[in-house]
Amino acid sequence: MGERNLSLLMDFYELTMANGYFKDNKHNQIAVFDVFFRSIPDDGGYAVFAGLEQVIEYIQNLKFETEEINFLRSKKIFGEDFLTYLKTFTFHCDVYAMKEGTPIFPHEPIMVIKGPILECQIIETMILLTINHQSLIATKAARIVYAAQGRGVLEFGARRAHGYDASIFGARAAYISGVVGSSNTYVDFAYQIPALGTMAHSYVQSYDSEYEAFKAYSMTYPNQAVLLVDTYNTLKQGIPNAIKIQKEVLAPMGCELKGIRLDSGDLTYLTKEARKMLDAAGLQNTKITVSNSLDEYLIKELIHQGAQIDSFGVGERLVTARSEAVFGGVFKLSAIEVDGELVSKIKISDNVQKTTIPGFKQVYRFYDEHCMAEADVITLFDEVIDSTQPYHLFDPNFPWKNKLIENYTVKPLLIPIFEKGKLIYELPSLKAIRAYAKEQHASLWPEVIRLEKPHEYYVDLSQELWTLKQSLIKKYKK
Repeated sequence: MGERNLSLLMDFYELTMANGYFKDNKHNQIAVFDVFFRSIPDDGGYAVFAGLEQVIEYIQNLKFETEEINFLRSKKIFGEDFLTYLKTFTFHCDVYAMKEGTPIFPHEPIMVIKGPILECQIIETMILLTINHQSLIATKAARIVYAAQGRGVLEFGARRAHGYDASIFGARAAYISGVVGSSNTYVDFAYQIPALGTMAHSYVQSYDSEYEAFKAYSMTYPNQAVLLVDTYNTLKQGIPNAIKIQKEVLAPMGCELKGIRLDSGDLTYLTKEARKMLDAAGLQNTKITVSNSLDEYLIKELIHQGAQIDSFGVGERLVTARSEAVFGGVFKLSAIEVDGELVSKIKISDNVQKTTIPGFKQVYRFYDEHCMAEADVITLFDEVIDSTQPYHLFDPNFPWKNKLIENYTVKPLLIPIFEKGKLIYELPSLKAIRAYAKEQHASLWPEVIRLEKPHEYYVDLSQELWTLKQSLIKKYKK
């Protein structure tokens, strides 16, 4: 792929606005922008935040070199002073974000950027495309892993992803949400995500017989032999040949057939029959892996029907999130500094879901006495929640729906990442992110996690923030 300078990976209007800010001498005016999303893919109960590490890498490497400057000059709409500014660009913003692997919900800020408005504006597209993609795949993977009920899930979508970056970062996001490995060798090299795979049908077809193909493979990999048994006839040839390989090739070597894989047919029926045949041959330890256009719904149904499956290989429906392939995160102005004070801003729409939440904000997660997540509350940034006192939760759209909670703990979710442009966050390892995601997933109630018609998790506003929002709506909706 080579080294790429991604500084121009932005919507063109970000540059035209930036040039306008610069010309009007307001490019250093402090502004606050929120990153949030409006709806959960697949009508689910939660999403999973991913992609922060790549956002950090982008910001750290953001620079406009001679080639980029000359390109912008060729557009003949940007002033030379502005181009000089870009050539010496330095990032000065504060950035707050939730940790990767955090369960997230609509309308709450998952990232907040505060700093010179020009700097905030030009990183919008890259932040959104990074977080939207990886959060989408992490969310889909979490659903699939949940449906598998403890059975291993492998990400098999490298060749069906929307380009090589989507394959690489899709595998990364899937691993965060519990996928155990990937068919993509590069992600093992880059991220130590276990690369897994055995053979394709072409390998079997290239030999004079299925048996000869199995024999050659098993002699090459006696301790890792997983045989693809559905090239010709699964029950009459594939599995009998696999059993024969165990007896004639692997057993004399002191080895045991590790597994078989099915990629077609009625997976419930075939795996049940395969399990009977393997067990009868004394191969109780031989695992059965299946693939073939799987998703969370089909996996759930296979398990419900009693399919004898130990692990699932999930391809295009995971790495492309085929059922709903857009995450829908947005980047909106929420405050701007005037005479040294932050003035809250709001966008109002007749569509209630598109009316933004004003102000510089923080998000708190409330946990009950059993450490289960009970609600999130969006507050103004300097608000403090005293967990020793009861707290009044209320629905921001229907305030009469309210609840007084006690015996809770509370945790702020937005943590400092950059301070005045300096990275102050210690990047965790991918394995640490994965462990954190598993821990946070376990804090969600089963009613929130279920695949269909999940319980709607509460995301409320503090009284102070709700009052601010209502006052701004009243002010501008005259």
